Amino acid sequence: MTTNTEQPSAREHTLDRDCTTLSRHVLQQLQSFSSEARDLSAIVDRIALAAKLIYRRLSRAGLMAGTLGFTGEVNVQGESVKKMDVYANEVFISVFKQSGLVCRLASEEMEKPYYIPENCPLGRYTLLYDPIDGSSNVDINLNVGSIFSIRQQEGDDLDGEAKDLLQNGRQQIAAGYVLYGPSTMLVYSIGHGVHSFILDPSLGEFILSQENIKIPKHGPIYSTNEGNFWQWEESIRDYTRYVHRHEGYTARYSGALVGDIHRILMQGGVFLYPGTVKNPQGKLRLLYETAPLAFLLEQAGGRASTGTQNLLDVVPDKLHARTPLVIGSPENVTLVESFIQDRARRDVEDSVASPS
Repeated sequence: MTTNTEQPSAREHTLDRDCTTLSRHVLQQLQSFSSEARDLSAIVDRIALAAKLIYRRLSRAGLMAGTLGFTGEVNVQGESVKKMDVYANEVFISVFKQSGLVCRLASEEMEKPYYIPENCPLGRYTLLYDPIDGSSNVDINLNVGSIFSIRQQEGDDLDGEAKDLLQNGRQQIAAGYVLYGPSTMLVYSIGHGVHSFILDPSLGEFILSQENIKIPKHGPIYSTNEGNFWQWEESIRDYTRYVHRHEGYTARYSGALVGDIHRILMQGGVFLYPGTVKNPQGKLRLLYETAPLAFLLEQAGGRASTGTQNLLDVVPDKLHARTPLVIGSPENVTLVESFIQDRARRDVEDSVASPS
């Protein structure tokens, strides 16, 4: 009788090495088991739980009543509310309500922050989030996402106005997104690089996929809704004409912010959501969308701008403030800014040459 003395395969070693869970990874990143580190790890873990619940709902959306379509209501942004928007927002509230971790939840679906008084004595954090980004894609089975940001609460907030949240994006402790696509992926940063995790449904865990993701310095993709071309400022139209006329650029746009940003992060390029002549601040919300994504992309070596200002330096004047967005590979973002600067210079020269 012979015995099998073979060593475990290299593949088995690879699996053991790579099966790092999200919560374990956060603690490793912080290199600490202090109460603050444990709290932050627990908050990220709760975000992951919300993502699992939303994933489960999305995976059966076409089979369940009351999941697809509109509710018939309009949110604080003046937009029609999708049923998945409501469900996802309620999931985040439910997941954090009994957690003892956060004092406030702020979402683009709610006019004011949602307070959890029983958590406030200990949970000195605020979670800001977009529960379902690109919800119009749900009904046609295309990818959607969730965006999140964690901030430390400052002061007592006795009037319930959350004025301490009206600070620039550099005050964020952590930020990230969940992409619900062929696989469900969570990408996050706590200021120590950008890392991605894939949900293994058989384990019910987000497992480390890639550490320290770096965006290419330049990429071929430009991602924008060219249906708005004639509503843009001339500088953005100038840039669009430029990429049309030069080789090496390709257009990719899905209408789901998280999916488009993830493509840019992995392959390089630029995503643009500029303002329009009528609405110069654009559509995207600073606290729930653009600042978290800017935090993440900067950690990956990218850049995020309004076109004229570093996006993480923008201070909102209200909770639902909006900003234009130019985000992606540093060389691509700089190129877009150069068109904006050139157009502004020419406008000044024209006004000097033709005084009213």
